[in-house]
Amino acid sequence: MDDVFVSSIDPEHWIPDPDVPGSEMHELVNADGVWAGLTRFLTVDGPQSWSPPRRETIHVLEGEVVIEVADGTTLHLRPGDVASLPAERETIWHITAPFKEFWVLA
Repeated sequence: MDDVFVSSIDPEHWIPDPDVPGSEMHELVNADGVWAGLTRFLTVDGPQSWSPPRRETIHVLEGEVVIEVADGTTLHLRPGDVASLPAERETIWHITAPFKEFWVLA
């Protein structure tokens, strides 16, 4: 079946994320308008700017993050928290490492 996606998050399967300097990613799926996977930061060198190309929903698995959204909203997220950000809205992420999230862009 080519429409069922399963993945192992073995440490060897993480690659540098070309869109987010200093992070690594593990992709689960990139098909049918959905892109989903995991991102992790083992160390952090200052705030990270990010404007998701599509609506992004995240689930924080490890660490903490404060996300400043361009509309003035500030999110304080910890493990177990889930948030959804609008497409193309500028955000500034203040990450406490180690940090790991599951994300879906759709």
